[in-house]
Amino acid sequence: MNRIYNGMPAKDLGAQGWRKPWSGPNGGNCVEALKLLDGRVALRQSSDPDGPALIYTLHEIETFIEGAKRGDADFLLN
Repeated sequence: MNRIYNGMPAKDLGAQGWRKPWSGPNGGNCVEALKLLDGRVALRQSSDPDGPALIYTLHEIETFIEGAKRGDADFLLN
């Protein structure tokens, strides 16, 4: 696999292993996540699977999830 970088085409990460941990009543369009072999996490928009992937370290994902559980991201819902 070539160098993995933020904003790279998600299709370059392969078609297998992407999961939809978050989905709702929006016709199935949501964020998809892929755990990379080096522990990082890639996110992509399911309605644009060939579009850019955002690459996060495990620490960044853990921090975001823990903050969301505490309600730190609730402002996004208003």
